[in-house]
Amino acid sequence: MPIINVSVTATPDAALSARIAAEVTELTRHHLRKDPAVTAVAVHYVDPVHWFAGGRSLAEQGADTFWLDIKVVDGTNTKAEMAAYLEAVHAVMGRILGAVHEESYTLVHEVPAAAYGFGSLTQEFRFIKGRLEAA
Repeated sequence: MPIINVSVTATPDAALSARIAAEVTELTRHHLRKDPAVTAVAVHYVDPVHWFAGGRSLAEQGADTFWLDIKVVDGTNTKAEMAAYLEAVHAVMGRILGAVHEESYTLVHEVPAAAYGFGSLTQEFRFIKGRLEAA
């Protein structure tokens, strides 16, 4: 049930968006054990003349970059899983976009289960409900 926002320096392209969404969903399944059926990905595009790193636009530097922001429930992943995910995201985005600027970022937000959910139900509610049904 993670929500993933990916911003990239590129021209909007439906095929590129689909590839980014598919690759990121698979990485999230593999490294963070998140169900692809409830993983949402939004891809946003920024013209490289409007993205700056080190005080210079990416267009000026002849580079591309990305910013991936994902929300997951607190305590559902280990530090090792998150570290492997960050490394894999950087590698995949480099393959998709070409050589990416060092100032490319991935942020995993760990949020409380009582404050995060989908379909109007929190993850905490889903957890408790599942435990009661199993008893």
